[in-house]
Amino acid sequence: MRHRFRTVWISDVHLGSNTVRGSDLSHFLRHITCERLYLVGDIVDMWRLRQRWRWPACHNDVVRRLLKLASKGVEVIWIPGNHDDAIRPYDGLSIGGIRVELMSAHETADGRRLLVTHGDHHDLVVCSSKALATLGSVGYDLLLGLNRVWNGVRRRMGLPYHSLSQAIKERVKSACAVISRFEDALEAEARRGGFHGVVCGHIHKAECRAKEGFIYLNCGDWVESCTALVEHADGSLEILDGLAFNERVRAEKAASRAEEPAEELEAWPEPHLGLRSGELARRWNELFAA
Repeated sequence: MRHRFRTVWISDVHLGSNTVRGSDLSHFLRHITCERLYLVGDIVDMWRLRQRWRWPACHNDVVRRLLKLASKGVEVIWIPGNHDDAIRPYDGLSIGGIRVELMSAHETADGRRLLVTHGDHHDLVVCSSKALATLGSVGYDLLLGLNRVWNGVRRRMGLPYHSLSQAIKERVKSACAVISRFEDALEAEARRGGFHGVVCGHIHKAECRAKEGFIYLNCGDWVESCTALVEHADGSLEILDGLAFNERVRAEKAASRAEEPAEELEAWPEPHLGLRSGELARRWNELFAA
């Protein structure tokens, strides 16, 4: 059984890193359907892949589910972020039915116009020093590793999940100030464009906040919080807890005693980029060049 939404946004998946919750995201994608799916940046972590190639089967499952949604008529739009910025030169092209756009404008069912962007161009660290941004990314990965150990101990003690990274963000005054400036900059950009709101990712902090007729939406991440932003048929917007959604799906199946139907994943499509084969191979290899 698939749950239907008008639109779904996900961001900060980081395929290729050891932090992505690939199996959870694959299960989520299998049980949704929508008219349009936005991939709001950092879907593939090319920074990590350039340092060390890591691509387990669950990462393939995520990619195949995205390709299958596109083949079934879902409009899939990939808006690259800073970790998959090598895709940005392919703006306007379609890869396996997934269209690449630098940013996008979305209109909800109730008529609101939303700017959709990853948001890294308003991150002063990313814009001023890629080396510093890379160092920060490595530090965040180490914190996530510590977080897994911490919560493993808490589970054995019967305690609920507790996010170290979110706790640090909320308690460190400078981190709160940076996030606030990031949100304010995106809001100002969207207001200048005449939009009613903005949808972004980048800071791994899911949020849905309305203020003075403007709505700020961040779809979170799939390395820790596992959240998605969804639009319902009436245009209402909601931050969806992906792990809780997956548990509800499993509970519904258990209650109905229905076995999950077998599924054949689509074959890998050729990336139709409108280029000669030699040129295609050269440009594709550039994505992972050192």
